[in-house]
Order: sequence, then structure tokens, then C-alpha cells
Amino acid sequence: MTRAPLRPLPRILDARAKGQNPDAIERENLAARNDSLRDTSRARAEKRLILLALCFFASFTVIGARMGTLAASTPAEPRAAAGGSEISAQRADIVDRMGRILATNMLTYSLYAQTNDLVDPVQTAAALAAIFPEMNAKDLARRFTDGRSFLWLRKVLSPEQKQKVHEIGDPGLHFGPREMRLYPNGTLAAHILGGTAFGAEGVNSAQVIGTAGLEAALEPRLSDPAQSATPVTLSIDLTLQAAVEEVLGAGMTTLHAKGAAAILMDVHTGEVLAMSSLPDFDPNDRGSVVQTKDQGENPLFNRAVQGVYELGSTFKIFAVAQALDLGLVTPDTQIDTAQPYRVAGFPIGEFDGHNYGPTKSVSDVIAVSSNIGAAHIGLMIGGERQKAFLRSLGLLSPPKIELIEAPSAKSQFQKPWGEIATVTASYGHGVSTSLLNLAAAYATIGNGGLKVTPTLLHSETHAIGPRVITEATAKACVTMMRRVVTDGTATFANVPGYQVAGKTGTADKAKTIGRGYQKGHVINTFASVFPASAPQYVLVVTLDDPVETAGPKPLRTAGYTAVPVAAEIIRRIGPLMDLRPLLDEASLPALNTPPKQPLAQE
Repeated sequence: MTRAPLRPLPRILDARAKGQNPDAIERENLAARNDSLRDTSRARAEKRLILLALCFFASFTVIGARMGTLAASTPAEPRAAAGGSEISAQRADIVDRMGRILATNMLTYSLYAQTNDLVDPVQTAAALAAIFPEMNAKDLARRFTDGRSFLWLRKVLSPEQKQKVHEIGDPGLHFGPREMRLYPNGTLAAHILGGTAFGAEGVNSAQVIGTAGLEAALEPRLSDPAQSATPVTLSIDLTLQAAVEEVLGAGMTTLHAKGAAAILMDVHTGEVLAMSSLPDFDPNDRGSVVQTKDQGENPLFNRAVQGVYELGSTFKIFAVAQALDLGLVTPDTQIDTAQPYRVAGFPIGEFDGHNYGPTKSVSDVIAVSSNIGAAHIGLMIGGERQKAFLRSLGLLSPPKIELIEAPSAKSQFQKPWGEIATVTASYGHGVSTSLLNLAAAYATIGNGGLKVTPTLLHSETHAIGPRVITEATAKACVTMMRRVVTDGTATFANVPGYQVAGKTGTADKAKTIGRGYQKGHVINTFASVFPASAPQYVLVVTLDDPVETAGPKPLRTAGYTAVPVAAEIIRRIGPLMDLRPLLDEASLPALNTPPKQPLAQE
């Protein structure tokens, strides 16, 4: 910038020539310069004020708009930054055959702390301990102040707990949204459903993974996001399941049993309509179950599938079925039942010292449950053929069903399969198998001889299994089992109108360590099909160490324990299945006539 001189020489010379004071020229020029500087500064200040005003206006406009947006949005908790890929929390529902919910998802919240943001760690720890009894205030306060920045507090909160934590008001406490698995029916069908746990976790979501039962076995299907909107439909009927569990539980309590199991199956499709194992658990809180060293007393242990037992005289019908199919006997063939009887140096006796005389027909062998008669039939068949037949029925293999626990239930039998093994297997000793395998084998007899593969999944179509026995043999076996109920060891199962046919089994419990049996401890089983005229369903009931104490002396056999429980289940579920009673004059008991007492007990 060029500045004008305060004392320009031409004007100074001109002023002196005229006799004027030259200093006045300097003062005049200085005043003009000051006025010019003042005007320039004023203009610059005005521009700056205008620019500052515009900045303030823009800032307040942005702030106001943001406040309006926040006021109109849904409130949300602050979220911690989490790296990695997004966690998939979708999981398909599980429903029964009628579409009723068995397992679904529920939105809940987790609780975590950003410790650097805690205003009063000690006070917050005390407040949390008052809400959650399992938390220790001193330990929590120590963890809040030990230098870590992030701390999980609870993986799942109830709405009430979330509200109480919210009322603490500490900004360091945060809620993370997540889905959890919900079983609205509690313990109902617990061993079928199994349970879930959290897998990969973040503050904003958590992966739900199956840990047991169908939840684990069907993990790929249930966790597939493409199929999460389509529920998995099971074969079980919630109403029938509830009825079976209620009656089975009452029977277990009344008969002082350590455990119990029951399976209801369609003989044609193999679909399991109900399956119960007691004691049970709540899959909503599976992690809190106290497990025992004895698997038989563990609530998580599925007796119907995982348990392998010697099922006693329920096996006798298999020996008879094979002998009939081979043409070795007819229902009227007389079988040697004379005592004493020894095989390979071992005595073979009847239960409780019964003596059934020198001979019995094949039909009578089943009705009275003769061990010696079954042993003779087994020897007629021979060990190799007997073993092959039991294997064809699925009795020597792990049960085939959609449960993660099924492959572990390996059948146990004597090796080599010699003469004594042939004899004992013919009446259900020396062979341990799953109750589910027994139910499937009885379904094979009930449907006319076609092998059945059990399933817990409902379908409109089912593959037809290979033929194991002829239709005539299967029909003859059902007729003989009907005699067991009308005149033999299971007369308490003679439910009017439902034509129950079945076979009892009372087997000594094998020792858990070493060989031999536990004296005075039994597994009681009743395997049945109904109605006998055209079988549709199989029901198998087993009780662990039951005792009937209503009479003058304790009774431990299946006819007085498992059979009445099965009868009450059939009486309860028959109307629920729209199974029309087949009433005829012969099947109706006379007025005030008590049930016929079992003919004999094994």
C-alpha cells in the first residue's frame, strides 16, 4: 500500500512563500490518514461480524435439526464398538404336529459395564448385588476398578430386572439387545427339545446354538437364515405329550420309582406322538440342573433313548415270532417247560419259582411268560439266526432317531453269541437295548411285519420299510399278546374298548460296575399295541425300581407296576386321539366286578 507523505515538499515551499505555517499541512495530512485507517478498520470489522453471525446461525441450525431428529427417534442405549462380522441370531421355531409352539425366540437384553464411564463403582456394585443375589458387591467393585474397560454382568435380563438396573442411573451400565430361546411349555417334552446356549456373543447380538436334543441335532436347519421363517414341525402331539407325562409322573411317584419313561408311536409311520423321560428338567434353565454321578438319576439323561436296559420277558414275543416265521412252531405247538432244566451247566428257572408243568403251548408260553419255554424256542431257532433276526428288528443297534444323544445308546450283548446267550436272549436277558428300539420292534409286529424307523419329524409321506416277518406271523403274535392282557400277566391293561395287546417284562438291574445283577432291584416294562384287531399305536412304559405297596406285601413285578400305568395312559389318551372304543359284550366287565388279577408274574 502506497502512503502519501505527511509533509509534501511542493506544499511546504508554497506555504513558506505565502507566509503560512508548514506544520498545519502535516496536521491536516495526519488527520486525513487517520480517517482513512479508521474507515478501513471499520469495514473489516463489519465483514468479520457478518461472517461470525453466519457461522453461529449455521451451527444453531444444525444443532436444532439434530435435536429434532433425536426427539423423533426411538430411544436406544449407547453401543460399544465391536469388530468382526455380524452375528446371526435368527433361529426357526419348533412346533408340534398341530402347529402349537414348542420352542421360539424372545427379545431380551444383556447387561454389561463400560467401567471408565462408571460414576460411582462402589455404589453401583452394591445396587447391582441387591438386584442379583448371585453377585457379590465387594467382588464386583474390585472388578470395576481393576483396570479393565469392559465387563459382562448378565447374559439375559428379565424386563423387571432391566427396569431396576435402569433405575440405578449409572451411565457406565449398558443394555445389549439379543434374542434368547424360549420354551413356553416349561418341562413338557424337555428331553425331545434338549436346550440351547449362547455361542458367539457381542454387545448387540448373540448366537443361539443347540446343546442337546433336537435343538442340537437339527442345528443346521434351525440356524439357517433362509429357513428361519419356516418352523420345524414335530411328530409329537402336545396334548398327548402332556397326558403321558402327567400319568407317568403320577405313577412314578405312587410306585416310588427312581425314574420312568414312556413312548407312544404310530405303528405304520414310526412317528413318535409322545415321549417322556423322568425325572426331567426345564430347558429354559438347563444350565442350573444339578447333575449326578449316576446317569440313571440325572435329570438330563433321556431314559427313553439314551438308556440301554435288559428288558426281560418283552423279548419272548420276538423268539416266538421268528419261530413262527421259520415254520418251526404254531401257536398250538407244545413246548417243553419241565423242570429242572439246565443249559451249558447253567440252571434255567421260572420267575419266583413257578412250575408250569411238563409242557405248554406256544401261546401259553407267552401268556404265562415261561422262561424255560422261551429257552426251548430259542434253541430251536439257533444262535446265528436269532442274532440276525434281532438285528433286523434294530434291537442290536443304536436307535435311529433325530436326537443328538441317540448314537451313544449302543446295545450290549454277549460275545460270542453261544448257546447260553441264545437261551437268555430268548427271554430278554443278556441283551441290553434302548426303550425306543423296543417300541420300534413292537411297531413292526403291530403293522403286519414291516420294519419301522422311529422319527420325531412330522411328514405327510413315509418310506415303507423292508418286511421282517410275514403278515400272518405278525397277526398271530398280536393275538397271543392279546391273551397276555385278557388272561395272562397283564390283566390290569385290559382297558374296555381299546383291545390292548402286550407283553410284560420284569428284569433284574445289571450292576453298574462288574458283572451280575443288583439283588432286589428291577426294571419293569410293559410293551403294548392297540387296538389288537387293527393295531394303530404302540405304547411302551418302563419304571426303574418301582414297588407297589398298597397291598399286604410289596409287589415289584411289571404286572402290578408298569401295566397299570400304561393302562391309565391308554384310558386317558384314547379319546384324545379320536380312537373310537370297540365295545362288544365280551369286552365289557360285569357291574361291580374287580379287574382280573394277573395270572402269573415274571
